[in-house]
Amino acid sequence: MSVLVEASGVSKQYKHSSNHEEWAIKNVNFQLHAGQVMGLLGHNGAGKSTLIHSLLGAQYYQGDIKIMGMEPLSKRAEVMKSLAYISDGSHLPNWMTVQQILKYTSGVNPSFKIGNAKRLLADTKVTLKSKVGALSKGMKVQLHLAIILSTDVRILVLDEPTLGLDLMYRDVFYRQLLHWFQQSEKALIIASHEVDEIESLLTDVLILKNGQVVLSEPMSDLKHKYAVIDVANEYSAQIEQALNPIYSRPHLAHTEWVIESNKLAHFEPILAKRDAVLSDIFLAFQQGVTQ
Repeated sequence: MSVLVEASGVSKQYKHSSNHEEWAIKNVNFQLHAGQVMGLLGHNGAGKSTLIHSLLGAQYYQGDIKIMGMEPLSKRAEVMKSLAYISDGSHLPNWMTVQQILKYTSGVNPSFKIGNAKRLLADTKVTLKSKVGALSKGMKVQLHLAIILSTDVRILVLDEPTLGLDLMYRDVFYRQLLHWFQQSEKALIIASHEVDEIESLLTDVLILKNGQVVLSEPMSDLKHKYAVIDVANEYSAQIEQALNPIYSRPHLAHTEWVIESNKLAHFEPILAKRDAVLSDIFLAFQQGVTQ
């Protein structure tokens, strides 16, 4: 599969009023191929938004970014023909009707297929006569998604796209998104705090902590790399000494430990074990001791 997004040594500094410079992101590296869905995870302030804005060519940065072989700062108009962005907030004009927005988009974007957008909206409660300002948050997200999925976009960046949406809107959103993704060679980046919600969609994950990459791996490797054991608190000292866990989650009388699976070979018969899910791994690399 072709490389659609490539970041090499991407960094961004912000200067504060005291002339103190702080790294928002530092030395971020990754490749995203057609057919990949990358989860971009991190705590608030970890650098997710800074990285996204750099990929969009919306700010200056250090390092190299290529979007379909093009640099997003100097070739932003060309890049944005193939890359789109949806955030948790609507940027659509509230005074326009849905029909007017579709007609306007058709006039300014030759690749926009208005018939396809109307078919996508037919599966929702968004009507063509509705004004954007009268739509609920979920309906605005569906309208934005229908517009973008009806263009020739190949790379879609989602930043908390379902924040505040109920389960029904989330289900429709992801069904339409996956249908679009499976049509041809496309790539997705999903930044979200809803780790459990997006886990099944991802092929890869990149976790940021304080602006630096602490984990970047295919999901298929993570499934076998980490495990969670549940042990009574009286054995905590022995677990720490023998297995060097990367994270612990204490409960009333027992503790869950995130462990590298290869360290459990001699203990499996006596320990209650399960495979680590992405939320376990995310917490381990945010709050625990990274190896």
